[in-house]
Amino acid sequence: MDLTPDLYAHFGSSLRYSTQALPINTLLDTLIRPNADTEVNPQSHVEWRHEPGRAVSHIALGGSSRPGGQWAENPVTASWEIGTLSYAEMLSLPGYTFSEHYNKQHKSDMPDFRRPSRAEVADYLEAYPHAAGISDAVGSNVFVQGIARIDDGFLIESHNLRCKHLVLASGIFSINLPPPPLLGPLASLNDDDAPLLVIGSGFSAADVIISTSPHRKILHLFQWHPEERPSPLRGCHHQAYPEYAGVYRQMKLAAMRTSKSKPAASPTKRRRKSNAFFSHRDWDTVYEGYPNAEILDVQTGGETATVRLHLGNGEIVERTVGALCYVVGRRGTLEFLSRELLLEVLDQSSLGHNEDAFLGSRISGRSLRAKVEQDLEVANDVFVVGSLAGDSLIRHAFGACVYAAGRIIRDREELEQSHQGIVKRTEASRHSTTANSPRLTPHGSPLIRPNGTTHEDLHLDRRKLVKTTMG
Repeated sequence: MDLTPDLYAHFGSSLRYSTQALPINTLLDTLIRPNADTEVNPQSHVEWRHEPGRAVSHIALGGSSRPGGQWAENPVTASWEIGTLSYAEMLSLPGYTFSEHYNKQHKSDMPDFRRPSRAEVADYLEAYPHAAGISDAVGSNVFVQGIARIDDGFLIESHNLRCKHLVLASGIFSINLPPPPLLGPLASLNDDDAPLLVIGSGFSAADVIISTSPHRKILHLFQWHPEERPSPLRGCHHQAYPEYAGVYRQMKLAAMRTSKSKPAASPTKRRRKSNAFFSHRDWDTVYEGYPNAEILDVQTGGETATVRLHLGNGEIVERTVGALCYVVGRRGTLEFLSRELLLEVLDQSSLGHNEDAFLGSRISGRSLRAKVEQDLEVANDVFVVGSLAGDSLIRHAFGACVYAAGRIIRDREELEQSHQGIVKRTEASRHSTTANSPRLTPHGSPLIRPNGTTHEDLHLDRRKLVKTTMG
């Protein structure tokens, strides 16, 4: 696929394509699932073809116990039956769709607008390699170390493997951020009869709350800055995502009580009948929310502990807890790269004077974002895809994957043509590319970067745009 700026030049003038995803990922998502947010089963404009003659030998290595990455693991204490944020059709991969898998498992057609459970997605991703015929190229429960650049590519020292290209797709959700030392004594508590202390403001915290026994008391500490930094739960519609909207509503009510404001009508009572999620527990007795609260002290005693809280309104209270779920975020790591290669991949301008501290830090979705907005090839022959590029949804991984695959196939074909004497070029000319002399395709046309130079114009905030238009 030749990716040129005219393919997505109109994105900036159309709300249909406004997204925080990389333009190349938006492009492929739009082609594969046109009008997916408003139509049922839209006809794809992309045809996937198997061309064995153009195949490149490759292997995908992952540390999870089975194919599926983070979907195959359970990094937080959450139920496997919680529905996904994406609808099933948005989780499908080429060659074996989610609907085909559903039909195979249930002997019936998959319902429209279905949110599969985490367990169902994990099952689909585990079955995918065999169904798509790529199981020989997927390695699970493999932990690599010491990936370094060598003269003709890369060496994976831990397994003595060599490769010409490297695609980083390790994700950013493999490591839970640890609690601060003050909360260390709570980590070993496991009293199911005492209240559960949940700390976090996002989906992981909501997953823990949803998964907790409906009769267990929950103490929920969370950040509450709805105007400056709203919880991601705020965007969940009460009909499409009743469980997440329900948790957010409890957080909002707790914030109202803390600020001593009195709502005209309780949104809990008003929507309880329309939201089946509320019938699972008596929220008024089992849920205590503490927005912007600070833990001052922790005193352990036997199977439980007493925490002293400084609330957002200045009040100080003490509560007994029997366990802690600290879910304030997750990160990834690139520690499997050699120091030299890591310096190539990361944006060295952001290292500052404390290089060692930066290299030892965890990787978030923003760590490589500025660099991939210029090119997904973050170092020579090193590509970044998925959440490492800042796009965590499966539907927004296609563009980067197609781009990386296209570049790798093109390089292989150029090399074969060079060996045959069809195309003559030296290694020096290949690496002499500058901003004023772009790399060329085998056909002589400029090689276009995947995200252009006006990326910021494509990231429109619908809420701000509406306000501007109406004002």
